Amino acid sequence: MTNRKIVVALGGNAILTSDPSADAQKAALVQTAKHLVKLIKNGDNLIITHGNGPQVGNLLLQNLEANSEKNPALPLDSLVAMTEGSIGYWLQNALENELIKEGLDKEVASVITQVIVDKNDPAFKDLTKPIGPFYSEEEAKEEAKKTGATFKADAGRGWRKVVASPKPVSINELGTIKTLVNSGGIVIASGGGGIPVVKEDNGTLKGVEAVIDKDFASEKLATSIEADLFIILTGVDYVFVNYNKPNQKKLEHVTVAELEEYIQQNQFAPGSMLPKVEAAISFVKSRPNAKAVITSLENLGALVENESGTIIESVKG
Repeated sequence: MTNRKIVVALGGNAILTSDPSADAQKAALVQTAKHLVKLIKNGDNLIITHGNGPQVGNLLLQNLEANSEKNPALPLDSLVAMTEGSIGYWLQNALENELIKEGLDKEVASVITQVIVDKNDPAFKDLTKPIGPFYSEEEAKEEAKKTGATFKADAGRGWRKVVASPKPVSINELGTIKTLVNSGGIVIASGGGGIPVVKEDNGTLKGVEAVIDKDFASEKLATSIEADLFIILTGVDYVFVNYNKPNQKKLEHVTVAELEEYIQQNQFAPGSMLPKVEAAISFVKSRPNAKAVITSLENLGALVENESGTIIESVKG
């Protein structure tokens, strides 16, 4: 029995497949819970984070469709909170049921997490994160006039609203999360990168229109709670270099220095594998005696048994 503190960052495929209905997402999380319980049976203390990209996008569309004076659309920070709540509930329920089946006596709690960002982060001036539906140029200009939002052309597919994607500075509910983990509970936190808030001059917190990258928010949480292991789950068992080329190579045990060299070679796709690799590097640099792993949900059992997956350390173990 290991008693390690492990932060597991779930990828989108662990929650949502092709069917966005609540029943389908619950069913996907039942399967996810079966894999996560392998770590709990191993004696590890779990802190679970998750994405919410498709869910918050769908919720935004629903809000915009119903938007009226009597039923106004909610701001983005509130939508992030709503998806934190719904996904947290689904996952909490799935884990509790799986624990009962396995005869494990563990409590599971979801923490609606506010993540503090710097109000002077340059990301607030350079809006890059597209969200919500596509508009024609004319519609986008009309919408911008009406709401004050910023719209940009998105890869020739139309115009979309863009928001800031600032870096996480600190986890507001860190003390609560630590207390729950130290009491032996399984904690679900920082869902969707957390609710973006800025600290005002008087110390109060205010929600902002932004989306925090979930991998960076998960790394911030893993570092802050002094995790022994940070697992980033994605669609593949291993990270590859020269991906889809004849000389493709899977990375098994790799150092931070080696990964940084691969980044210089543009080996990892921005927006998909690159932020995961960067988050893993950042964690290991902050916690040199700890490890990060990038692998798939389905490979968790093999990771427990024989360290399968891409394992990142400060130096070769």
